[in-house]
Amino acid sequence: MKKFFLLFMGMVMVLASCNKDDDQIKNGPTPDPDPVAQDVTVQNFMWQALNLWYFWQAEVPDLADDRFATNAAYTEFLEANPNPESFYNDKLLFSEDRFSFLNDDYKELVNNLSGVSKSNGLEFGLVRFSGSDDIFGYVQYILPDSDASTKDIQRGDIFLRVDGVQLNINNYINLLFGDNDTYELSIAHIEGNTVVDDNRTVSLTKVENQVENPILIAETLDVNGTKVAYLMYNRFLSNFDEELNAAFAQFVANGATELVLDLRYNPGGSVNTSRLLASMIYGTNTNEVYIRQRWNDKIQAQLSDDFLTDYFASSTGSSPINTMNLSRVFVLAQNSSASASELVMNGLDPYVNVIHIGETTRGKNEFSITLVDDPGNSFIYNSNREGNINPDNSWGLQPLVGRNENANGFYDYTSGLSPDIELAEDLGNLGVLGNMDEPLLARALQEITGVSAKQDFSVQMKAESFTTSRVQTPIKDNMWLDKPLPTNVSIQ
Repeated sequence: MKKFFLLFMGMVMVLASCNKDDDQIKNGPTPDPDPVAQDVTVQNFMWQALNLWYFWQAEVPDLADDRFATNAAYTEFLEANPNPESFYNDKLLFSEDRFSFLNDDYKELVNNLSGVSKSNGLEFGLVRFSGSDDIFGYVQYILPDSDASTKDIQRGDIFLRVDGVQLNINNYINLLFGDNDTYELSIAHIEGNTVVDDNRTVSLTKVENQVENPILIAETLDVNGTKVAYLMYNRFLSNFDEELNAAFAQFVANGATELVLDLRYNPGGSVNTSRLLASMIYGTNTNEVYIRQRWNDKIQAQLSDDFLTDYFASSTGSSPINTMNLSRVFVLAQNSSASASELVMNGLDPYVNVIHIGETTRGKNEFSITLVDDPGNSFIYNSNREGNINPDNSWGLQPLVGRNENANGFYDYTSGLSPDIELAEDLGNLGVLGNMDEPLLARALQEITGVSAKQDFSVQMKAESFTTSRVQTPIKDNMWLDKPLPTNVSIQ
């Protein structure tokens, strides 16, 4: 199995495309390793790439432009750190950086941006038993046309053991996300505040190239005469932008005047797709600012305001945006909602009344770029330059390189975005996604109609997951900036 060297629980990703003859940033004078030194190819690439691009470059002493007086001193520093993972994490990253990571195979890193991965289709959260190292899982949803969709398992089911072994804080990675493509889950259920073993098992198998359509549910509800669009959207993937636009075309055709946007399990993705979604909600006002980027001082000074600013869109690039032109939107979001999900909420906030129902979000407001050992392209990965990437160095880096702020200049939500209406999911009553009595959706509909329902929104057993299956994927809760760098930038 490929190793994914992750820093804590997350990251945000950016894939920036650059061509050989344009969109290049040239690195200025930097130290070079002694050609007769031991092999420091990987370490040299890491230092050079982060010295140029890393958002906190100025805050890391070992990345300072004047850190090394001679090439010999630079060589000695690289040789003293033979382990690439430790070198990256311990020597080159800022202490407050929670999400930068690296991968020993950049191709695997890049391939996951399309939402294609090995999966059995089961999406779940993991919860720790109180006062114990033991944990259990609960099913959040199941991908259509997956292995799990053919088995006797559904949303709300609990599982305790994998292949007969009780899950705990020390073994869950190996049991659920290890080399075992097929595993057997021991199913349980909730009674009151107790997890009860069902004494039955379900066998699941991960399948190569499982594609997830991030639009799990898109339907128009008739709520006491009000047409309410409901969209459950689980990842910002640009290859599904047309399907997303088509869903909004149907909402408009159905006469929907309200929208409930369900991002409770959405960990992020494409910045541009977040811009398109925001435009489908608010409008195609191409003179109004959606977000602005902030890079490190080296890069920021070289970029134009036009490049740094993203406006609302009138087209997906292939077809006109179908917009609902809303003045308010109800967003279901919780701790699993991160990066591009939070970006939509923050980017819309200056223009739209964003009514957040759920829990505080993750707090990921930075983006990254994919860096590989291609100094001729300033280390930026470009699929058209595979032949220029050093064949002796397969490592790929995913460092944080910038932040996004909204039109009001707000970006400081590293502690997450707090809900207007707090409501956690209840393990004993998760409900059926898309049904009008599913608790979070029902609470939004109550707010829309202004009619108090008889439904009880009290939570008996809060779904407090410390991680989820989606966060454990190679692209995790990443956010990537999918537009090329400008042609007139140089670092001297």
